[in-house]
Amino acid sequence: MADDGSVRVVPTGAATRNDNRQKFDDPDVTATGAVRAHVDFDGLKTLWVNTGTLCNVECSHCYIESSPKNDRLVYLSSEDLSPFLKEAAGMGAREIGFTGGEPFMNPDMLMMARASLEAGFEVLILTNAMRPMLREQIKKSLMGLREQYGARLKLRISLDHYTKSRHDEERGAGSFDAGLAGLGWLSECGFSISVAGRTLWGETETVLRKGFANLFTEYNFTLDANDPQALILFPEMDEAAPVPEITTDCWETLGKSPHDIMCASSRMLVKRKGEKTPVVLSCTLLAYDRAFEMGPTLEAAARPVKLNHPHCAKFCILGGASCSG
Repeated sequence: MADDGSVRVVPTGAATRNDNRQKFDDPDVTATGAVRAHVDFDGLKTLWVNTGTLCNVECSHCYIESSPKNDRLVYLSSEDLSPFLKEAAGMGAREIGFTGGEPFMNPDMLMMARASLEAGFEVLILTNAMRPMLREQIKKSLMGLREQYGARLKLRISLDHYTKSRHDEERGAGSFDAGLAGLGWLSECGFSISVAGRTLWGETETVLRKGFANLFTEYNFTLDANDPQALILFPEMDEAAPVPEITTDCWETLGKSPHDIMCASSRMLVKRKGEKTPVVLSCTLLAYDRAFEMGPTLEAAARPVKLNHPHCAKFCILGGASCSG
């Protein structure tokens, strides 16, 4: 997940966006009167932590609008996270995922990672692997965590495309080289790493994986581009495109199971600007939509999620994607 990010909204038409909002407005019934699908909570596997929406770059189509100026979600502190780690442990969660913004801009990032590892969790940090991560103190601390906890610490690097021109088109001039430098350091130091790419440019999965495979070979990265856990290719999200609503009949029609959908086993923690305490959301993709705010505790959030947002259909059901990979 921003930079966890690797997913985007492409604004193209207000009329269709408004149509989507009308379709998805009722949490229980679709626009045609059918029963809307929902996802029951099967138990917490991953607690996502949004470290804040500030980022060192401003991507053209960041779904969470991260930038050097956006602080709508403020830095979450180690103190903020502490009670949720205890609650997550009591619920049997196995992973803490950190997303942003750029997590390494948060001054408490390494403290939160260490606290999560010390509590027995696996830790996944989503990063663009650029300058914030490559500060010497951050590198030193990361090395210490790797040496102590090994593969329980994982980093996923956002590399939108295997070519410099297309990656820089999204993230700005020089970002491809900067990201590769960070990825190279992580690879050389033996970190457990993966890469998140995007499907914006209309290439087939075969073409994308071949392109990334050539890139990984060129730079001697020990990553298998054909492994969907090593190279995650996220579908694009367009709030202005027509998106079908998901009904209870769709599970069988599409051959999908609600147990495989991200919100069956994960929740996200955010701290909104101007608010004293964090809140729990149903999903990493809906950080600003208060309709998907589920309460002040993980226990309060342990309930079904109604799939009344276009992203539910586009990203999770039809796209078959999950931020947890």
